[in-house]
Amino acid sequence: MRYFPVALERLTEQFARLPGIGGKTAQRLAFHVLSLPLEEAEEFAAAIVEAKRSVHTCQVCQNLTDLAVCPICENAERDHSQICVVAEPKDVIAMERSREYNGVYHVLHGVISPLNHIGPDELKIRELLTRVAQGDVREVIMATNPDTEGEATAMYLSRLLRPLEVKVTRLAYGIPVGSQLEYADEITLLRALEGRREI
Repeated sequence: MRYFPVALERLTEQFARLPGIGGKTAQRLAFHVLSLPLEEAEEFAAAIVEAKRSVHTCQVCQNLTDLAVCPICENAERDHSQICVVAEPKDVIAMERSREYNGVYHVLHGVISPLNHIGPDELKIRELLTRVAQGDVREVIMATNPDTEGEATAMYLSRLLRPLEVKVTRLAYGIPVGSQLEYADEITLLRALEGRREI
């Protein structure tokens, strides 16, 4: 027996396909959309379609943009000799929030993950190598997550970049500000020791 109209069930199923959205949350979102005035629901649907049609990857760094080249790559005041390699476009936002990094980026659109059938060919690695081979880059910073896949991707890229005679560095990872040493695991403590600096 069906409890809801077919259209509502289909809407719920579409929300449930989004990452991190379970069945109950999908149902809540579907009911919320139905409670919107028609104009707001149409604006919501139009925003999705417009974003899908107009947003694509930057020709240079592979970040998301609605221009041929994104504003970060276009900015002449940024240090174009320093490339920070990140896994996803959302990682660019995280780095930019720090307001400390003034170089440019390269977005891989994932990490090497054999369990998820993602190999090097599925990532934007060839584009990175082409950029570095042009000779204007002095440092590539690996800023992938400090998990198994992120570490494997960083190591793979560093091996590919070594013949290009560019400095390859890795973000230091360690104890978060405000936390206590007794709660840190061994790997976090090891990373904190390796990434220590003079004060």
